[in-house]
Amino acid sequence: MSNYELKMPKMGESITEGTIINWLVAEGDSFEEGDILLEVATDKVDNEVPAPAAGTLVKMMFQAKDVVPVGGVMAILEVSEEVKSSEKKDVTLSAVEEPQKKKEVKKKRTVSPSVAKESPSNSFSVNNSNTFFSPLVIKIAKEHHISFEELARIPATGNEGRLRKSDVFQYIEEGRPYKFAQPVAEKDPTAYRIPQLNFDKGKGKVIEMDRMRQMIADHMVYSKHTSPHVTAYVEADMTNMVNWRNVNKVAFQEKHGQRLTFTPLFVEAVAKAVKDFPNINASVDGNNIIVKEDINIGMATALPSGNLIVPVVKNADTKNLIEIASIVNGLAGKARENNLAGDDIKGSTFTISNVGTFGSVMGTPIINQPEVAILALGIIKKRPEVITTEKGDEIAIRSMMYLSLSFDHRVVDGFLGGSFVRRVADYFEQFDVDREI
Repeated sequence: MSNYELKMPKMGESITEGTIINWLVAEGDSFEEGDILLEVATDKVDNEVPAPAAGTLVKMMFQAKDVVPVGGVMAILEVSEEVKSSEKKDVTLSAVEEPQKKKEVKKKRTVSPSVAKESPSNSFSVNNSNTFFSPLVIKIAKEHHISFEELARIPATGNEGRLRKSDVFQYIEEGRPYKFAQPVAEKDPTAYRIPQLNFDKGKGKVIEMDRMRQMIADHMVYSKHTSPHVTAYVEADMTNMVNWRNVNKVAFQEKHGQRLTFTPLFVEAVAKAVKDFPNINASVDGNNIIVKEDINIGMATALPSGNLIVPVVKNADTKNLIEIASIVNGLAGKARENNLAGDDIKGSTFTISNVGTFGSVMGTPIINQPEVAILALGIIKKRPEVITTEKGDEIAIRSMMYLSLSFDHRVVDGFLGGSFVRRVADYFEQFDVDREI
């Protein structure tokens, strides 16, 4: 028998830590080689950590919901045989690429983390000027929707007045007493104060959010907080595309073995428009705009659980319709079976959401951070429209669709946003009805 340190596995190049979801064995329990000992998680992918050999769990170094750095010792095992050298190497698990690399954040502020816990008022005083928040503290704050201003009100016990993880959790357990507090020295009678309202949330069946739903909620709140959303709308005549697909979808499947839905046609047109307006294919890093070299189109997709995920067609501008259809169908199948891998859902640079699938006429989508725009496509519906022919203006039955583009007004102005969504509509309308399959 020998002791073995079970470490947090490596889960991708940019992943520096993982969260323990739950332990499947308790201290003192025995297990066989290959048994799952615990589950760990990153953004949207859960990973199971197997036992390297048969043995017993001696001591847990971390508990459920603890965040552990890659390589950190999660538990001490007593194994019945020496773990092979190949098993001692770092394990790499598939995981979601984080939307932005974690980095230390320093934020200038005029208040400190030090607060007198016994303060009976809805205010706090300034005792020092430490301005450092660690990446772990920021992650915890994001999960609990705690702003930088509220972090500044939490009593700090770390070296040089730094805020520790335990300080934040203690503050949360106390009910966040300074959530709506205002700095004494900075009261402004003209400023807006968040009212302390007790809403009647009603009675009914209580459903606890699963981990993915919590992360989606945090992602959406973060996006709305970070990006000033503006939405532009255009209307597209889809008649040519609809007629071409109706005529060719059976032959396309027989010839290429792939279903021809509208999604590959949408992805193809959007990729062309992104190439025409490369600044829409970007992200924001502080005061810098990063214009991406690759055009990776994400497709917002509903999982069987009802949660949302975004599989990605990588380098969509370099692929033909057959290749795009094959990728789209493959990703859709994996999504239906809850079998998407980490690489399938990372790296998107622009996202489309086909809200028409659910019968919606149009939508106001929330930007998929760290991107700067997202396109919603409404239902294709036949309507009487006035069209210009050789005989003049006539009323005809046309297949129409609304497109709505939400964009980050920090870096995308109305001209770029409006021009881009209009170009997508133009590619839809100018679809070649004589196109060969």
